Order: sequence, then structure tokens, then C-alpha cells
Amino acid sequence: MSDPVRILVVGLGNMGASHASAYHRNEGFEIVGLCARSIRQKPVPSELNAYPLFDDYEAALAETRPDAVSINTWPDTHAAYAIRAMEAGAHVFMEKPIATSNRDAAAVVAKARETERKLVLGYILRVHPSWMRFIELGRGMGKPLVMRLNLNQQSSGAAWEGHRRLMESLTPIVDCGVHYVDVMCQLTGAKPVRVHGIGAPLWEATERDNYGHLHVTFDDGSVGWYEAGWGPMMSETAYFVKDVIGPRGSVSLVPDDTPRSAASQLSSSADIDKHTRTDAIRVHYAEVDEAHEFVREDEVLSMEDEPGHQELCDREQAFFLRAIREDLDLTDSMEAAVNSLRIVLAAEESIATEQAVRLD
Repeated sequence: MSDPVRILVVGLGNMGASHASAYHRNEGFEIVGLCARSIRQKPVPSELNAYPLFDDYEAALAETRPDAVSINTWPDTHAAYAIRAMEAGAHVFMEKPIATSNRDAAAVVAKARETERKLVLGYILRVHPSWMRFIELGRGMGKPLVMRLNLNQQSSGAAWEGHRRLMESLTPIVDCGVHYVDVMCQLTGAKPVRVHGIGAPLWEATERDNYGHLHVTFDDGSVGWYEAGWGPMMSETAYFVKDVIGPRGSVSLVPDDTPRSAASQLSSSADIDKHTRTDAIRVHYAEVDEAHEFVREDEVLSMEDEPGHQELCDREQAFFLRAIREDLDLTDSMEAAVNSLRIVLAAEESIATEQAVRLD
């Protein structure tokens, strides 16, 4: 049996804690340290409180000498932390996005190739069975495709504080947008050629847009849009739209629309489990008879037994372990991460210039 992969976990926010839990319960990993700048000011989850704690990344790398590093920090640190980890000989799992600029994204991938270290990005929808099925069915609807996706989050309290901190690095259409334009690229298998974006700052404390909308045109004629907004002002009406339309019909992810409880007043759109959860996939067929009546009824595929957020994180880390042990070729997934970032950053450029951006 192979020795466990000794891993240093950096960042213990929502995603970092979930990934640390996955390593803790996977016998293929051994956590050698938990690192976060404020780790001594906040309680560590009880299942993790026996591991060594560090508040300095360089010191943690030097002392633990890990086989792998899990980077779950603020996006503006991703590229530098990943490059430093690979220079130290470690494989890297990194939460999306890969970087906050195209130049830094290319540098991270170049370093992975130079050092022959594995680089796995946290594109959680790529391990989600409902989304994998959604993409498979969508590909069967012919070309061109029309793709409509959004993720608006009505956040308050700690969730709004987290969103405000995230916006110091990037806007909502970049942070979550990389997931959904990656889905568009998988659905079409085509090259993005033009991006247009619009945005608006809906709170007075910053000029940075906390709402954005991007449009992408592909070289096969397919088009898609993605919308994202964060904050206490956001509407929860139609915050979850995930569907694809083609000449042969449409495929839609249907969420659980249970309203928030009056007692808690917590907005369901900011619930991290809601970001990936679906309850059903509705498949509509466009075929009609001579009287122009539909030939087939819609199919509704139940997804009630789909994995929850923690299980999806477990799946991501099982794949990371497999990539290391089986020396998997990760070229396609690394290039996909760079490509999805390029698209959402083009949308930000479009917002700033008030012009559509053509991609090479």
C-alpha cells in the first residue's frame, strides 16, 4: 500500500474547512499542518484541532515539507502560493480561480509543467453527477446551443462580509463565473470568440461592481449568458437559472425552491449547498407531428440522491489523490481553467471599456 500523501492545508474558510475534512477522513492523505493568517483567532473545527497550526505560509512550507499543498485562500494569493508550493516540490490542489490575471494563470500552469507537479483546480461541478448528466444531455440537443446560467446570492451577516472581502480580489462574474463558462465550453466543445459584459455597483462603499452579466459567442454559433450578484440588496426571484436550449429541445436543472424560514430569515441563495444542488433535470423535446403537436412528453429525472457539498469535496480530493498516484495527464483541465478565466476577465474588460471583446 502506498504511503499517504502528506498535505498542508492553507486557508480554512468554507471551502478550506470542507477540503480539510475530506483529507482528514481519506486514508490516502496525512494532514501535516493547517495554515491561515487568522488561525489563532478563530476556532478550528473539532475534527481538525489536533493538527499543527501555522499563521505563516512560508514557515509552514519549510517546517512541514509537504508532498502536496491545498490552497483555499483569497483569490489574489492563489498564483503566488501555488508557484511557491511547486517550487518546494509539492503537488497543488487549488480552489478556483487559478489566478486573478491571465498572465498569472499562464505562469501557474507553466510552473506545473516545469516542475512536473500535479495541479488540480477546484471545479466542483466537474465531479457533480447531476451537472455531468446535464452536460451530456445538453450536448444531444444539436447546434447551435443557447445557454442560460446564473447564480445570484442575497447575502447578509458573515456571508456578506465574505463577499465584500472577495470583491477586493475580483467581482462575482469572475469568482463564480469560471464554473459556468467552463460548463458552456464543455457543452459546446467550441472556441469562444467574443465576450460582452455589463455591470453595476449596488452598494455605496465601493465602485467595484457587485452585479454583472456576461455574454459569450462561440465559433459554432452557440451563445450563452451568465449573471451573478452578491449582497443584501439582491433579489431571490429567479436566482437559480440553469438551462440549455438547442434545435432538438432543452435541458434544465430544477432547484429546490423551498422559501427561507421566517424564523431564521436566512436567504437560501447564499447557502453554499444551494450552489450545486439540483432536485431534478427536466428534458424537453422539440419534435412535433404534422399538427405541430409535441411527439414526446417532457422527462423529469430525479436527482434527490445526489451528493451534498461535503461529498463533492470528498470526490474532488479523491481525484487529486488519484492524479498524484496514477500520474494522470491534467493538461486538458489546466487549459480549461486558464480558458474559463480568460473569458470572465474579458467580460470585466468589456464592462470597463463599454465594448465587446474579441478573443484570439
